[in-house]
Amino acid sequence: MAVVFENTTGWVLDACSLIDRGHSRCIQWREGQQSHIKCCFKRQCFEVLKSHFSAESSGVLDSDMIAKTDTLFKPSKKRKRKHSDLNQGEIDSQAWHEKIRSVILEGTKSLVDAVRSHGYLKGVADAVEEPIPTQECSLAALCDMAKELPLVEDGDQDRVQLLGDDDGCTSHLDLFSRITENSTDWAMVVSLMGERYVIPPHAAFFLSDFTRMQPLVHYGKKFELIVMDPPWENKSLKRSRRYSSLPSSQLKRLPIPLLASPSCLVVTWVTNRPSHLRFVRDELYPHWGVEVLAEWFWVKVTRSGQFVFPLDSQHKKPYEVLVLGRYRCCTKNSPSSSATSEVPVEDQRVIVSVPSALHSHKPSLSEVLKPYVGAEAKCLELFARSLQPGWTSWGNEVIKFQHANYFTITPTDDTTHIPNGNTTGNPNDSTTGNPTDRTTGNPTDRTTDTTVVSPPGKPSPPGHFPPPVE
Repeated sequence: MAVVFENTTGWVLDACSLIDRGHSRCIQWREGQQSHIKCCFKRQCFEVLKSHFSAESSGVLDSDMIAKTDTLFKPSKKRKRKHSDLNQGEIDSQAWHEKIRSVILEGTKSLVDAVRSHGYLKGVADAVEEPIPTQECSLAALCDMAKELPLVEDGDQDRVQLLGDDDGCTSHLDLFSRITENSTDWAMVVSLMGERYVIPPHAAFFLSDFTRMQPLVHYGKKFELIVMDPPWENKSLKRSRRYSSLPSSQLKRLPIPLLASPSCLVVTWVTNRPSHLRFVRDELYPHWGVEVLAEWFWVKVTRSGQFVFPLDSQHKKPYEVLVLGRYRCCTKNSPSSSATSEVPVEDQRVIVSVPSALHSHKPSLSEVLKPYVGAEAKCLELFARSLQPGWTSWGNEVIKFQHANYFTITPTDDTTHIPNGNTTGNPNDSTTGNPTDRTTGNPTDRTTDTTVVSPPGKPSPPGHFPPPVE
């Protein structure tokens, strides 16, 4: 199941199952021949078993959590820095943390306690003892080289190219100046630039850097949901050199007003630096005409339900922030916000999940955001590093985590829901995949692979697990 549990506090997600649901049934071509396969994201990427606590600290979320708040997260015996030793940024971070600490603590306890009573987040006895897959990614460098290539002219009708044509041949595809689509009802494994990638059904992507977004603007789509994970500047990123960062001021150049439909929900991942949060709330969103509505928190826990880092750590926190807002267009011909039906977005909700061991591999928000935009919403992810079924994605490493090395690929004789011709169907139908139950390692029954979300406009029940699909 993808959404394990939901209550008024938030959600518990199984991030790996969210990926598997869109990739588990695939086709691939080898020497012009089509074959049926099953793709599952490698389980060891989500085998986060231990938290990064000092010997004197405990991260266990037990039933006495709230009563033991002051003793549960004891500081280590290392000398604690005096307040006078902190710079202004660190002082602001401490103040921000104290403001939201109880929301994180109590919300996480509520959600973890609920799923533990049903056997989830209670540790694993069958952990996958295999190395985390690695794959050298040169996509960003290729995007730099592609700046020398001409872009598709505005009048060119071939700005969109389809996968799956010509018996799986992909050598003719131009990934750097055209939108690439898998318009079929099934995932497919294709060869792109000499590497194999798994492309989910009804997914579209565009590979480019920040300076060459014109094809995305000219794509002809307006989106009801835009999610972005900007490469924020920070010291650890500069030291690691994992990827290039982007100055905050440059984010204002993103063409959100050209991509957003009226009342589009805009969601931005923000680091725990208060300066970045203030920038999004006070400068970036107002610049785009986006009204700030809420702040949510993604809390990272181990397979045993512990925080991955001490809650009060001065270095790394076990949570990240999401800022949610709605685009308020001001054109005369567009429907007013009052005329557009909207679902209110609650403030300070908590999303709990086991994080990926792969750097900057965020969980999919598709299911938790669906009630606020509708099941048929057109969705866009900016600065993406993976693809989602039915979404459009852009970034200079947009297919990084779609590389076949991150998936377990096995042949299958089960051709159900994998037609040989053009058909219609729902790529997100829960019957199109049979993912692995991450609590046991065993395959789940197909009827339990359903999400727990309320219809737009209807409140969520106090707390519930996915019901069986009839």
